[in-house]
Amino acid sequence: MKKIVTILGARPQFVKAAVLSRVISNHKELEEIIVHTGQHYDVNMSDIFFEEMEIPKPAYNLAINGLSHGAMTGQMLIKIEEVLEFEKPDIVVVYGDTNSTLAGALSAKKLHIKVVHIEAGLRSFNMAMPEEINRILTDRISDLLVCPTETAVSNLVNEGFSNMPSKIVKSGDIMKDAVEYYSKFSKEKSTIISNLNLTPNNFVLATIHRQENTDDLESLKAIFKGLEKISKIKQVVLPLHPRTKAILEENKLVFDIKIIEPVGYFDMLELLKNCNLVITDSGGLQKEAYFNKKHCIIARYETEWIELVENKFAVIVGNNPQKMEDAFKNFQKSTAHFNLDLYGTNVGESIYQEILNII
Repeated sequence: MKKIVTILGARPQFVKAAVLSRVISNHKELEEIIVHTGQHYDVNMSDIFFEEMEIPKPAYNLAINGLSHGAMTGQMLIKIEEVLEFEKPDIVVVYGDTNSTLAGALSAKKLHIKVVHIEAGLRSFNMAMPEEINRILTDRISDLLVCPTETAVSNLVNEGFSNMPSKIVKSGDIMKDAVEYYSKFSKEKSTIISNLNLTPNNFVLATIHRQENTDDLESLKAIFKGLEKISKIKQVVLPLHPRTKAILEENKLVFDIKIIEPVGYFDMLELLKNCNLVITDSGGLQKEAYFNKKHCIIARYETEWIELVENKFAVIVGNNPQKMEDAFKNFQKSTAHFNLDLYGTNVGESIYQEILNII
């Protein structure tokens, strides 16, 4: 039996991996070994996803977290290499743009193991973002580049990848499969709406965690002031990322919005299904908002998911509180139907077949 090693480290990767792991399990043609780097180590950011989404428990948990980018990536390289030398897989699968993604791809490539990069070709064109560096380097050394959108394919072609010994495929977005599958069970598995006394369509769901925002105190304060302005019109609910929480507490910053602990995937799905709209700096949540027919206000100055902006399902406001409030008011008048096929269908199966082909 051929063997796949899947490298995971952060919440969005657990969600995406759940889809492919289920397909692999159904086909029974490949053995999957999951390696959790430990990059997201909070129980609500990690363990709960494996339990709720019935993802196979990691065979390895490297417990590498809380370090600088260099130290974290370096330690991951050492530990992942040890795992790969022992397991001797036919292929390594990495997702997205985290330090875990880059470390997994580098470790595999140096051992002459083929690399599949799921969510390849995404670009913010902002090299100040650690994620941008990770995704560019990972793309460059991957054998199979699995692109979620036509824009992602075009980015790779424009960078000369057509002349490189790698295969580019447009699969659609694997996260869409996850939302469609798990939405069927989320209501029976989550009581968050009643527990928080929330009224459907009468609250705003927000998340803020990007390093470009959390590490710039003035930017962070401006974003939260924008959330406060909106909360005077409609309640804002914000599951607080551990990084953001630490910075708010360190600087004794308090804002008049409803802050809750990080939530599991089913709770997040119910918050998405019942909210009025989404405000976020998360790439994954921008798409999850669209899949749940919700508008999205992007608290960044660029997005990798440009098709959402071009089709007026999302708007970029950066850290400007007034632009955030204006976008919120404009979206209250929108009659968008969210019926464009931007991200494909049956994506997990498509990716699985591409992996079989390259093996």
